[in-house]
Amino acid sequence: MKITATIITFNEERNIERCIRSVEGLADEVIVLDSLSTDRTQEICKSLGVRFESRAWEGYSESKNYLNSLVTTDYILSLDADEALDPTLRAEVLKVKTDSKPQIYSVNRLTNYCGKWIKHSGWYPDVKARLFPKEGSYWDGAIVHEELIFPEELKIIQLDGHLEHYSYYSFEDHRARADKYSSLTAQKMHQAGKTASVLKPYLSALGRFVSMYLLKAGFLDGKMGFKIAQISAQSNVFKYKELRRLNRENH
Repeated sequence: MKITATIITFNEERNIERCIRSVEGLADEVIVLDSLSTDRTQEICKSLGVRFESRAWEGYSESKNYLNSLVTTDYILSLDADEALDPTLRAEVLKVKTDSKPQIYSVNRLTNYCGKWIKHSGWYPDVKARLFPKEGSYWDGAIVHEELIFPEELKIIQLDGHLEHYSYYSFEDHRARADKYSSLTAQKMHQAGKTASVLKPYLSALGRFVSMYLLKAGFLDGKMGFKIAQISAQSNVFKYKELRRLNRENH
C-alpha cells in the first residue's frame, strides 16, 4: 500500500514542520494545499521537499476534495497542519502499509491545550477516520464540520497510538477560533432555516458548560478544563446571537 499525506494550510509556520516530520519515512508522498499564506509556510514546506500547491480558500470540504484529486496513490492520510503522529501511531501505519485489503483506519486524537494534554472535557477520546482509500471516498459538509464519506462495505479499524493535536497556544487564540467556527455554524443553521429564542444563547451556554466541566469531567483537567468549558460556553452565546442576527436581517 502506498500512502499520500495530505495537509491543508493557512499561515501555519508554527506547526507545519512538526506535522511533515511526523510522516517522514512513512508517507510515499506529501501534498500541502495552502490558502495563500502570508507567513513562512511555503518556505518551510519547500525546504522539506513536499509538493506545495496554492489555491484560494473554498471551504473545508471543497479544499480537501480538491487536494484528494491531486493524489496519485491508492490511500490518503488526511492531516491538519497542527497535528502530528506519535511514535506508536507511526508504527501502526507502517504495519498497515503491508495490508492490501481496502479498509478505513481511524485514529484517536489527543489535544494539547496551552501546553497541557487534555484527557477529559469531551475532547478525549476523539476518534476520527483519517486513513482511507482514495477510490470512493470524499469529504461532505457545507461551510463547516466536514465529514468523510466512504464506501459502506469497508470495515473501520482503530489504530493504536495518538494523533497529537497542538490546538491552541493561548486562551485568546481559542476564543478567536471558537467564535470563527460559531459564526460559520450560525450561517449553516440559518441556511437550514433554524431559529433561536431570546433565551437560547444563555441556556445553551449553561448546558455546554455543565456538560463539559461536570458531566464530561473537565474539572479533572484542572484550570485548562475550566477555561475550555468557559470559552466553549461563551462561544455558544455568540453562535446563537449570530443566528438571531442573521434571521432578523433576512426576515
